[in-house]
Amino acid sequence: MAIRKVGVVGCGLMGSGIAQLSAQAGFATVVREVSPNALESGLGRIRKFLQGGVDKGKLTAAEMEKTLGAIQGTVEIEDLADCDLVIEAAPEHLGLKKELWGALEATCKPSAIFASNTSSLSITEMSTFTRRPDKFLGLHFFNPVPLMKLVEVVKTLQTGEDSLREAAEWCRAIGKTVVSVGDSTGFIVNRLLVPYMLDAIRVYGQGLASRDDIDNAMKLGCGYPMGPLLLGDFVGLDTTYSIAEIMFDEFKEPRFAPPPLLKRMVLAGRMGRKSGRGFYDWSTNPPS
Repeated sequence: MAIRKVGVVGCGLMGSGIAQLSAQAGFATVVREVSPNALESGLGRIRKFLQGGVDKGKLTAAEMEKTLGAIQGTVEIEDLADCDLVIEAAPEHLGLKKELWGALEATCKPSAIFASNTSSLSITEMSTFTRRPDKFLGLHFFNPVPLMKLVEVVKTLQTGEDSLREAAEWCRAIGKTVVSVGDSTGFIVNRLLVPYMLDAIRVYGQGLASRDDIDNAMKLGCGYPMGPLLLGDFVGLDTTYSIAEIMFDEFKEPRFAPPPLLKRMVLAGRMGRKSGRGFYDWSTNPPS
């Protein structure tokens, strides 16, 4: 495999999971954060997840230490210079990503493949921030990264076949199932999932059914592991709102428009699990 060393930009929920899986699969992995505190928080998240695996007998203490030993944490972007694959897992702000890709373009070797973990922004637009559009693609992981099996491999009109093949091989090497998709806002999963979640919020906001009846109907009627309102709380209602706005701006279709209730909940600080309150009250276990 051409990819031997992997760089991850961002050590939050997504970046830490990507770095962990990369290291567990035997790849030398460099993960970069903006500050020592943010870096330590992310590395601590990896340690906690691996320790949970040891406690449950899913891996040995030696395997845990080997994985941690394969991860180099840094706050310097220059430490990514010799990586073969660099995955950006920064917040969904295009201006921030533009700055990052400019710095990475100036730092990384010309042969490196660049990938974004964005869930909704244009891969094609981000590729214009570099001078290697043939080596630029999307690798959209799902949260929690160590448990979710899917990666959407996103190609633009300019992505080279060799880059796509090497990135897909790496994804399979870390235990993922790959689906390929062209660059269109939302890709496959969010293109189908977001309108479903928004419709559930509309049904609830219009008083057509209760929260519990909506979630139970989709769990028991369609076999989903959780209902759409509980899922929204897990994802983050602010995140759902942001993705919906991006998709509506792209397609101008009513099904992607954020419902008024969702906007009001975000403005009121009811973001879901992350804020302690959304459609559910997360101060109780299970949420009520």
